[in-house]
Amino acid sequence: MSQTDPGVHIQLDVKIPMRDGVNLYAAVYRPARGETFPVLLIRSPYSTQHPRYVDWSVRFAKAGYAAVMQDCRGRFESEGKWRPYIDEAQDGYDTQEWIGAQPWCDGTIGTFGVSYPGFTQILPAPYRSTYVKGLVPIANQEDNYGHLRYNGILQLQNAMNWVFLGDRTNQIAPRDLIDWTEVHRRLPLLTALDDIADRPFYREAIHHETFDDFWSSYSMKDRYEEVDTPSYFITGWYDNLVHEGFKCYRGWKGSAKSEETRSRTRIMVGPWTHAQIGSSDPFGDIDFGPGAAVDMPDEHLRWFDQRLRGIDTGIDQEPPVRIFVMGANVWRSETEWPLARTTYTRFYLHSGGNANDRLEDGGLDTYPPDDEPVDTFDFDPEDPVPTIGGQSMFVDCTGPRDRRPVEERSDVLVYSTDPLEEDIEVTGPIELTLYAATDGPDTDFTATLVDVHPNGKAIHLTEGIVRARFRDSYVNPAPVEPNSIVEYRIRLWETSNLFKTGHRIRLEVSSSNFPRFDRNLNTGNPLGFDDEIRVAHQTIYHDRENASHLTLPVIPS
Repeated sequence: MSQTDPGVHIQLDVKIPMRDGVNLYAAVYRPARGETFPVLLIRSPYSTQHPRYVDWSVRFAKAGYAAVMQDCRGRFESEGKWRPYIDEAQDGYDTQEWIGAQPWCDGTIGTFGVSYPGFTQILPAPYRSTYVKGLVPIANQEDNYGHLRYNGILQLQNAMNWVFLGDRTNQIAPRDLIDWTEVHRRLPLLTALDDIADRPFYREAIHHETFDDFWSSYSMKDRYEEVDTPSYFITGWYDNLVHEGFKCYRGWKGSAKSEETRSRTRIMVGPWTHAQIGSSDPFGDIDFGPGAAVDMPDEHLRWFDQRLRGIDTGIDQEPPVRIFVMGANVWRSETEWPLARTTYTRFYLHSGGNANDRLEDGGLDTYPPDDEPVDTFDFDPEDPVPTIGGQSMFVDCTGPRDRRPVEERSDVLVYSTDPLEEDIEVTGPIELTLYAATDGPDTDFTATLVDVHPNGKAIHLTEGIVRARFRDSYVNPAPVEPNSIVEYRIRLWETSNLFKTGHRIRLEVSSSNFPRFDRNLNTGNPLGFDDEIRVAHQTIYHDRENASHLTLPVIPS
């Protein structure tokens, strides 16, 4: 019995055998009264003593569930060698089958957890354990190519975060003692962490630049037709995995094995970062108000009471998409994603050839350009555009930040509408079609969508990036012909924002977003293996023949 809470029975060091004889260890929280219970499972590399999940497990036990917190293979108490992600599908299924056969399990299991524990939920799903009735993957990915290499570009901060995950422990204490500004700039990337820790997985991520077997062997991309368990996906507009979460939702919703699973699967997206899912605590330069908060354990119980206990909580009668519309700062339910009533509207880039001038030469409107001069800038990897706001994993540079310091740079092009005469809601996926040339064999182009307030604040909403060599394929990259005009399609991540009357819609175009993404050194060499750097001269076209434009999902009022 728990000494501090007599209503909860706690059993530590529970040994769960895997098919290869390795034992994984877990903590089990059960209601003090009763014999059998529905079970909620989290499989995590972050220990069974993680404060958030201990708190959640106690709440679940008080609500009549048994909660099982298991250390992944090779982590903390669990036996075996930890191979990040590789064993999670098989170990997850074996764990589910073991739990289902226990005398204290009533034959039903649900799963929960954020980030890595979100991914450990979906990987076993194609095995379809008969015991598992519902998933709640929070801030999870479809695969690690999207998580660590978005569009082939290394998400540098995410990749280097692996330095804190040792074979059996989390190395949290040294985080603030490392000079990350210096470490992020190290070249070649392959050896950048060698003097701090031996992390083979980081080096593997550098070696595998294309979407090859290293990534596809545990991807969900082609496996959605094998799943048959309803899932409740949860993420945030400023979560570094929001784009991955929508991939999974669309995969489940469109391709799961049965109509029942497809119809019951749902998604919630709030104005949250990766680390603040459910919170209304202010972050960045905008306060979304107390209405942004969601009691996550309570939302889990609404879902699991319906899925595991058959209690009508009303959740199945609600529309499957629940989103927080920023700007309006309200929650709204929708029946599909993207929204069927969307009017996809082109906003064309304009300028007199000086969009990187502080006098705001760059314009953005719905009228196609005629003959206009090009905009140019030089991208120097030694002086990259710093990450300020957006969908980074890290608190110090994520969220709705004011972008004005970035917009002062000569290597950032700025295109803005006039002050709006009426509200415009933008909700859905966003894409920039950019006609551009570079004088080298490879480079990057970035796009950032910004809400400019009447007081001048330029608040980051969402962003995207493309690497020239991956413009057509992530499997077979190809260099570009120097100084040739190429059409790039830059997919900015999903968002929902009301641009209010008097605000302006702004697009920034540049070639770096560092250290969220690694710097393209503009040489065409395999990135990560050398330290040769060249400056790239970039040319952006917006004329009758090459009408660069931003496509916004405008929602009618």
